Amino acid sequence: MRNSNVIKVKTTDLELKDKLVAVQRVTKVTKGGRHFSFAAIVVVGDENGVVGYGLGKAGEVTSAISKGIEDAKKNLVKIPLNKRTIPHEQEAKFGGARVFMKPAAPGTGVKAGGAMRAVFESAGIQDVLAKSKGSSNPHNLVKATVQALLEMRDAYSVAGVRGVQMKRVFNG
Repeated sequence: MRNSNVIKVKTTDLELKDKLVAVQRVTKVTKGGRHFSFAAIVVVGDENGVVGYGLGKAGEVTSAISKGIEDAKKNLVKIPLNKRTIPHEQEAKFGGARVFMKPAAPGTGVKAGGAMRAVFESAGIQDVLAKSKGSSNPHNLVKATVQALLEMRDAYSVAGVRGVQMKRVFNG
């Protein structure tokens, strides 16, 4: 994550909820036969601007999910919210996955695909329009969505960087 305004969050005193994005069965073929294992990608968040994702790998699905949750709790970040939606339009790319998201009017809901929807709901974003372009790989979609959310800036940080009052940010 190359963004300078990334704020790492500690897991203490946070009520985190987890969402399972995808589980993949991985097969390793050896001389002795096939060996199966599972990889699970999980998104956790407090539904109030804090979100993180993690990958867990294990021989059983439940173990992979619990490992993914623990990994996600180590990678929590704070994102800016504008009431129930995002502050502005944003695009991001990770691997072959490209995402586009823009704020929506109150009552619109989350108009997004599966992997992106899990990130938005975990972060507490309730009104957003989003489109996935390119690859539909859930791993890369989750990473691109979180990257796009981290690149967003709220009006207060813009005013601080410019050194102007809040009313000048909105009125130009």
